[in-house]
Amino acid sequence: MPREIRIEISDELYEQLQQTAAGLHLPPEAYVGRVLNADLTRTRFREGARAFIAEHAEGFAERFGGPAGSSADAA
Repeated sequence: MPREIRIEISDELYEQLQQTAAGLHLPPEAYVGRVLNADLTRTRFREGARAFIAEHAEGFAERFGGPAGSSADAA
């Protein structure tokens, strides 16, 4: 279900928003929705990647070894 968020921005920022959205043939609200969605998607991806690494890094290192050129390999 879509939700509505109300924010206040300066007139200067709103003008820039309108120009950018117009350049993409979008209403300002749709452009802001796309930007917000992309930012949140990127954040969720990074959080998922960190969780995956934390969960599987030890097993991966045991099976395949550590990074090439690490100080443990130099000895």
